[in-house]
Amino acid sequence: MTTGDLLRVEGLTKAYPGVVANSDVSFAIKPGEVHALLGENGAGKSTLVKMIYGLVRPDHGRMLLRGAEYAPAEPRAARASGVAMVFQHFSLFEALNVAENVALGMENPPKLRELAGKIRQVSQDYGLPLDPSRMVGDLSAGERQRVEIIRCLLQDPKLLIMDEPTSVLTPQEVEILFQTLRQLSAEGTAILYISHKLEEIRALCDEATILRRGKVVATCTPRDRSAREMAELMVGTVLTPPARSGTAKGAVALEVAGLTVDSPIPFGTSLKNVSFKVQRGEVLGIAGVAGNGQDELLLALSGELRSGVDAVQIAGVGMGTAGPNERRRAGLVSAPEERLGHAAAPDMSLVENALLSGDTRKGLTRHGFIDWGKTRAFAEEIVKEFDVRTPGTWVAARALSGGNLQKFVVGRELSQAPSVIVINQPTWGVDASAAAAIRQAILDRAAEGAAVVVISQDLDELLEIADRFAALNEGRLSAPRPVQGLTIDEIGLMMGGAHGMEVAHGHA
Repeated sequence: MTTGDLLRVEGLTKAYPGVVANSDVSFAIKPGEVHALLGENGAGKSTLVKMIYGLVRPDHGRMLLRGAEYAPAEPRAARASGVAMVFQHFSLFEALNVAENVALGMENPPKLRELAGKIRQVSQDYGLPLDPSRMVGDLSAGERQRVEIIRCLLQDPKLLIMDEPTSVLTPQEVEILFQTLRQLSAEGTAILYISHKLEEIRALCDEATILRRGKVVATCTPRDRSAREMAELMVGTVLTPPARSGTAKGAVALEVAGLTVDSPIPFGTSLKNVSFKVQRGEVLGIAGVAGNGQDELLLALSGELRSGVDAVQIAGVGMGTAGPNERRRAGLVSAPEERLGHAAAPDMSLVENALLSGDTRKGLTRHGFIDWGKTRAFAEEIVKEFDVRTPGTWVAARALSGGNLQKFVVGRELSQAPSVIVINQPTWGVDASAAAAIRQAILDRAAEGAAVVVISQDLDELLEIADRFAALNEGRLSAPRPVQGLTIDEIGLMMGGAHGMEVAHGHA
């Protein structure tokens, strides 16, 4: 073992039927080092950290922690050894308060009053203010992440694994998190950091290990590489940015005026007086921290949630009481964030899923009978055009990886010659090359004359493809502004709820 390594991974290999998730993976992390783990979806990052955290056992290879053999049989053993993990998807109970949620994640929690005091102290020490008595259902996404981090810090970890930790944060919250991670690093805690946001990797991380198809293909010092160079190491090809056509904007295709509607989602956010217009050929980007009304906005635009008044108009025709199929006939297609269960039926085949939303505009039924030949051809067209990796269109949606199912769902909507497109998180969980392809397809549809609304937590994505930008905060939408000239500080203030002249002058 190299002197000074906290964790050393040697030749880890893990295979599942039909796929080798990790093949002979080796790398090391020193105390206090912030180490990035990079790779496309399916590159093997999740399997690797699951082996380190005791959720998966390797087939071959070994791990050394502080020079001693380390083979945790379960997460409890990993935590006892000083390894903690903050997952991308939070495991919190909304109907319990902060202290109760933290207690559930501890082996031997103290009494709640004593624990509340510890939460206050640790949250203060690390610049992550948190009230232990608040209900988790009332917390913002950033505050919920603090609960997960504080729960880990109370265990005094020597290695903290973080999976996509900034995907639900405003730029200002990201900076607070980075200050906390730098403080932990200075105190000797090593951090294994997984993220698709390469500029963040460059700003924060000391070293990076890059995986491709389960193997280590490169290591680098992030600050010495550009984001594009790291992305190309991840995918193994040269990436080209999406090409914009410069098409002239046409008539208003989608108009929303004073949209106010109660959220049907438990602990959801009601929409309050939302107004905007989108012209043909234009992309409107809508940002916001998770839980500020994004899901509700998509539901209200798609027709799944109806306002009862004509707050939504497509090509000048009121759609207040129209359901999803009527809006599809009028030209509006939509793709929600939750791909498995909302955008796609998990146990149905890709052919059947193509039928679910494609019938209205593609005419896949005749006299009440399904035209299976036409439906199959439509599914195969989506698979081919959007490079969906699947053995065939007969497989169930749940059998696809998250990234491939995302490509299928987005492709299904974009392949229906729409005049209005509404997509929530179009590249959520897909790798760099697939994300570039989806963004290009969105821009292509806009160039063909579609009006596009992209709701996303990925600011880089919105700045790359949108013509105008707005932000949702607590169900209210800021006035859309041209993307050109917007600063990250202004965007962060808009996401935090500052609008109008306050943003223009940089004051919250």
